[in-house]
Amino acid sequence: MDNQITVLAGATGNLGGRVARAIMEQGANLRVIVRRNSAPDKVEELRKLGAEIAAVDFNSVPELSQACSGGSCVISALSGLREVIIDSQTLLLQAAVQAGVPRFIPSDYSIDFTKFPAGTNRNLDWRREFHERLDPAPIAATSILNGMFADMLTGQVPMVLFKLKRVIYWGDADQKLDFTTMDDTAAFTARAALDPTTPRILRIAGDQISAREMAEVVSGVTGQKFRLFRPGGLGMLGALIKVARFFNPGGKELYPPWQGMQYMRNMFSGLPKLEPLDNDRYPGLRWTTVRDVLKAR
Repeated sequence: MDNQITVLAGATGNLGGRVARAIMEQGANLRVIVRRNSAPDKVEELRKLGAEIAAVDFNSVPELSQACSGGSCVISALSGLREVIIDSQTLLLQAAVQAGVPRFIPSDYSIDFTKFPAGTNRNLDWRREFHERLDPAPIAATSILNGMFADMLTGQVPMVLFKLKRVIYWGDADQKLDFTTMDDTAAFTARAALDPTTPRILRIAGDQISAREMAEVVSGVTGQKFRLFRPGGLGMLGALIKVARFFNPGGKELYPPWQGMQYMRNMFSGLPKLEPLDNDRYPGLRWTTVRDVLKAR
């Protein structure tokens, strides 16, 4: 690997830490930007990986610019509310441009939010708003879209109801959904960061599977019969989202219950379906399926 430096912000987070490890596994030079008040144990883990640590005031463009200096690509794996996705990421973008970094990978890592109107998903609306600042910037940007993190199927996303032996869905049981594990997303992101020829958007999916197929998969994995459960159509889900948001606005929560419901409504609508896929862009990657994830549970 040559002397190019990949710069990563958000490395103390769940996805960011995986991206950091994936970059180091590629034999690349990695510099991570961390806040001065970041957890010392997480920073030490990154240091042990061999990453260069740049502790900065995230409100200071000059400090961020110095941390980006000499970088070939800045990756954002920042996660948070609007002040992070819009405000902090904008400062990071300004710093990357000021430092003359040629490429920027924003913290998208989601379904294709470019295909549906504003107002259907709060967290993804923030990403769309950030793109309004990113697209005209004098830097080559590449968004990585991966559907939903498959890891969430065994916990945060109430789609597979293990105790009730049900797979819940809204609308069409045969609508294909995109899932990619965090590790696979990180591995792909690491390779994209080292690739100077990436297009504006890269689309990946470790698996594309419908609710009906998922019921068959989880039945085979567990040896127990899982059945489909349809509470209603997308209209009913939309009404439930409004009710849930009224009683729990969740202004300071990154993932209030209704946020996950918004994501499911988006996916089952079919609008953000990822196609065509770029899974084959980097040879040697092994894609983890939903079956793999459920079997590991």
